[in-house]
Amino acid sequence: MDADEFRRAGREMIDYVADYLENIRDRQVTPSVQQGYLRKLVPEKAPQTGEAWEDVFADVERVIMPGVTHWHSPRFHSYFPSATSYPAILGDILSDAISGLGFSWTSNPASTELETVVMDWLAHMLGLPEHFLFSSKGPGGGVIEGSASEASLMTILGAKAKAIRETKAKHPDWTDGQITDKLIAYYSEQAHSSAQRATTLAHVTGRGLPTDEEQSLRGSSLAQAIEEDRAAGLIPFYVLATSGTTPHCAFDNLTELGAICQAEELWLHVDAAYAGSAFICPEFRHWMAGVECVDSFNFNPHKWLLVNFDCSALWLKDMSLISQALDYNCPIIRPNPDSGEAMPDFRHYQVALGRRCRSMKVWFVLRMYGVEGLQKYIRTQVGLAKEFEKLVQLDDRFEMMVPVRLGLACFRLKASGEANMRLMKRINDSKRLFLTHAMLNGQAVFRFTAGASRTNSADIHHSWKIIQEEATDFLKGESDQKK
Repeated sequence: MDADEFRRAGREMIDYVADYLENIRDRQVTPSVQQGYLRKLVPEKAPQTGEAWEDVFADVERVIMPGVTHWHSPRFHSYFPSATSYPAILGDILSDAISGLGFSWTSNPASTELETVVMDWLAHMLGLPEHFLFSSKGPGGGVIEGSASEASLMTILGAKAKAIRETKAKHPDWTDGQITDKLIAYYSEQAHSSAQRATTLAHVTGRGLPTDEEQSLRGSSLAQAIEEDRAAGLIPFYVLATSGTTPHCAFDNLTELGAICQAEELWLHVDAAYAGSAFICPEFRHWMAGVECVDSFNFNPHKWLLVNFDCSALWLKDMSLISQALDYNCPIIRPNPDSGEAMPDFRHYQVALGRRCRSMKVWFVLRMYGVEGLQKYIRTQVGLAKEFEKLVQLDDRFEMMVPVRLGLACFRLKASGEANMRLMKRINDSKRLFLTHAMLNGQAVFRFTAGASRTNSADIHHSWKIIQEEATDFLKGESDQKK
């Protein structure tokens, strides 16, 4: 493919992408294929000679689209949203064309410097403390990771290295292995599974702590666990607090947890993967009260801020605590020059050496939407979830299980948990909607997110009508079976 062919194919693909997104309501939300479908549609081996673009492009609809779950459909109400926008796509096109591996400033100066700029921009937008900004000229700053799971792993590795150094200073005869065996990290029982996975990968013990009636991890629960574990000879060193849990969008109490972590000298990390985007709106920032006490803060612009995957923003009060834990030198990598403003080597804040320029799409989105445009988007989505809540409350067959928090509604049929699961299967099998469930106080509840960027009020009413129709048929079938 030469430049002229690329221009022609590029125009064709851009038109296809625009048509796909603008007409996505016409597509079935989830595919009807069986596992292994795709291998039957393609040759066993790669072609020996190159194929024409027209043949490749034709196979997008024939091979790929039949197996696509359409995350950006307004009928997709599962998980949490996966963001995208035209500015973000354009940013990725440019980043892919440059294709520079920005593992250090020298390897790609623009990539490194743009990342420091957009991370400061985002920190200002969220109202994060000054010490998280590069512009503060302190030890803090931010880095774009691939996911919140990666951010949790990086921070727990940094906290682990710090805990080992501090413990060795008190017990010089203890080995790293002996200290590691005593380390224990905490997170709420409502935390994402990545919290437990991070402790597994870091080879430390993790402990899930009970939450209050609002599914929030409180200081009293943490304090009791610390007391118990210290008495057992363990070394508490890390707490992962969640702002916007996956099951119910609950918020751990950062003010209480922060005070305890500071007194006990524990690293406090905040996983705000979904909810963090909402903090660009001042009216939602009460949920991050106490953020001035945390050591690291993370959210995913790729969930709700119109930046396509992958893009997870992580801020650290002291960036050296992770770089010291993960620092490695490779002879082939040229050192950064001594002149000018010091810049971070982002390779020291991730598992891989190479890294793509994720900051480009963030820069495009922030410039083309502006803060006000993104705030309007978030507020509209929250309003749609509130609208759905009102519809549920008008049907006495259903009940809301917790008040709507941001863009997530948790509701259920007034029936057994088993009946709710059968109804959800019926709804999902219809391919008209896609829902997931969570457990709350031992009961199965539906999770309904109003997250796709094109979702509007008519879509919310359409989805609710489908749920009502499926519920009517389901309950009629249940009644007929009892006769």
